[in-house]
Amino acid sequence: MSELQDKVNLTSGSPQFRFVETADLTAPLYNYYGQVELSDDLVGMDTQDKEAKQIRLFEKVILARTGDVVFSLISGKASVVSKNHDGYLLTQNYVKLTPDDDIDARFLVYLLNEDKSIIKQFKMSMQGSMVLKYTVKQLRKIILPVIPEIDKQSIIGEIYFNQLRLTALKNRTAMTESTIVLEKLKEANSYE
Repeated sequence: MSELQDKVNLTSGSPQFRFVETADLTAPLYNYYGQVELSDDLVGMDTQDKEAKQIRLFEKVILARTGDVVFSLISGKASVVSKNHDGYLLTQNYVKLTPDDDIDARFLVYLLNEDKSIIKQFKMSMQGSMVLKYTVKQLRKIILPVIPEIDKQSIIGEIYFNQLRLTALKNRTAMTESTIVLEKLKEANSYE
């Protein structure tokens, strides 16, 4: 049994309070990586129409790259960054996790989001806390369960992400069907 920090390199996002926004058009323009982007990456599709919050900065910042594992200190959820969010700015509310070669990225996301022992550890470490926000220290100290061989990890990670996508697609279909039925009811109820 090992701690997460023994198997994964953790990089905290850039502290927002240090950002000095500029109107200089030569400064790089960054989109913020937030909860919506993390959720979309988890299900493999854009689920909401959104305008990404942007900022122009000259400072050196931490960016999300395609394939990175990102953990939200707000929601306690992790995902793998999709190519849609490559180059997005990670704030201090997010931690980039770089696993050793013997840990599959999608399997790591599965563990952090679904493993009962990890969820229990997070709950225990947050007891008595007034602010329900996860910390990098808590994340580092998570005790990992026994990790299977990389081939098995890869299969588990793939099934996990496929199931999340399938569920999101079913939910989208159900919402569309509901909208259509409600529109038909409105038409049937109109007196024109």
